[in-house]
Amino acid sequence: MTTPRVVLPPAHARTSRPRRGASVAYGAIGVLGELLITLGVLLLGFLVWQLWWTDVEGDRAQAEIVRDLGAPTATVERDDGVAEPQPGEPPVLAEPAHAASFATLTVPRWVGEPARPISQGTDRRTVLDVLGIGHYEGTAMPGGVGNLALAGHRVTFGKPFNRIEELQVGDPLVVWTTDAWYVYRVTSTEVVLPKDVRVIAPVPNEPGVAPTERFITLTTCHPMFSARERYVVHGVFEYWAATADGTPAELLG
Repeated sequence: MTTPRVVLPPAHARTSRPRRGASVAYGAIGVLGELLITLGVLLLGFLVWQLWWTDVEGDRAQAEIVRDLGAPTATVERDDGVAEPQPGEPPVLAEPAHAASFATLTVPRWVGEPARPISQGTDRRTVLDVLGIGHYEGTAMPGGVGNLALAGHRVTFGKPFNRIEELQVGDPLVVWTTDAWYVYRVTSTEVVLPKDVRVIAPVPNEPGVAPTERFITLTTCHPMFSARERYVVHGVFEYWAATADGTPAELLG
């Protein structure tokens, strides 16, 4: 009796049960891949919100505040006449409550940029992220002797100081309140560390010195997309004019 011959299939056709360890590893890699994809989608969504949508919301909210204040909204030609410089001491508002909006800032150098509201305080959650430019509490009010110190975002949330590095010595910085215009001129710029609060002293960079002049200081984060340093612009008061008389020549045309 002849024993049947057993023929084995080719080696490449043989099947074997996958090892349990390899199956677990493949499953873990799949889960990790899905988590990384999800994380990437969430990160992309956060960047879109942070770098684009906060600007959309910030611009809208700040424009509404400017309208509510009754302030001119941009550097445009107006037909209400030229507000001539006035002699004597300028009117000075009392310092308002925290987060109250009381003035606007318009910078002719920033062509196309609207007037931005100025509100009391520099807290991010209640002022800078929602209202635009913040006024350092305890510093001079518009037209007051001392240093009118302001802070604003350079990116995100409407980025009111986005173009701060474009400013040049001699450029006008025009502040509006209900009763008066205050025109300042840029005198210098500098980059400092966040701890260098001397820049917002009553006499900029001279802590402890009593002021006899009227200054303005703008501060924002530096470099772009970083809070490592502060970019600072200093200016000095030039003149004031009554809002009832028209618009300062610096904003016309």
